[in-house]
Amino acid sequence: MEKRVTFSRRWLALALVGPQIVITLVFFIWPATQALYQSVLLEDAFGLSGKFVWLDNFASLFSDAIYLASFGRTIMFSAATAFLSLSVALVLAAMADRIIKGATAYRTLVIWPYAIAPAVAGVLWFFMFNPSIGVLAYLLKALGYDWNHYLDGTDAMILIILAASWKQVSYNFLFFLAGLQAIPRSLVEAAAIDGAGPFKRFRTIVFPLLSPTTFFLLVVNIVYAFFDTFGIVHATTSGGPAQSTTILVYKVFSDGFIGLDLGGSAAQSVVLMAIVIALTAVQFRYIERKVAY
Repeated sequence: MEKRVTFSRRWLALALVGPQIVITLVFFIWPATQALYQSVLLEDAFGLSGKFVWLDNFASLFSDAIYLASFGRTIMFSAATAFLSLSVALVLAAMADRIIKGATAYRTLVIWPYAIAPAVAGVLWFFMFNPSIGVLAYLLKALGYDWNHYLDGTDAMILIILAASWKQVSYNFLFFLAGLQAIPRSLVEAAAIDGAGPFKRFRTIVFPLLSPTTFFLLVVNIVYAFFDTFGIVHATTSGGPAQSTTILVYKVFSDGFIGLDLGGSAAQSVVLMAIVIALTAVQFRYIERKVAY
């Protein structure tokens, strides 16, 4: 008896997976191949002619102090965004798992921000923290802090971290809530009968059982912070002030579409892709060892 799914006609299996293969080739494989090809070219501003320069573009990148400084900003931004979005989502999921009245409305309100485009999320936070008309900026000023992300690089970095984290909390919330609801209630109840308090039950039973979900979300959030936060940065700070929020993904855009350095921009995208692949590999190699499935 065959236990796995089989198809009597091979063309049917190819027809089912064909559209996904075409999408992967057109929107992933082909752009990645083009980036690799352009990264070894010195092209004019319009991309009409190019000269093969081997690895000169990469050598120029790693001798550029501005580009090297963007590495530290990107690591700090990614770590802060992943930590903040994961921790807030876990707290909200734990509350949603316990709430009885209005549970559906509560969950719906928490999920809604995920439907908002990154650029729109950036504009929302931009207006809330606008030094002239922003509600949150006004509250901070009333508390004695003069918020101005136009002039202060620290304020600008905090702004994009908050906006990026808020956008990702809903996604993390869905997975954490599903993971919490999959934990057998009998285990938690048995620990409560044995005298374990809420915090100890969460630390010794609930969170270890959430480790597969947490590991998956950690990988997803790191990739999100490296790639999918361009719209937020562009809408809020445009990499400023004085490039204090120019993370790697935004520098690819600014050098390629504003500076018209097509070869250097392609080299930056290749480096960014290699960094994310390396980080993901390290996470699977070392962090996954601590995950109990």
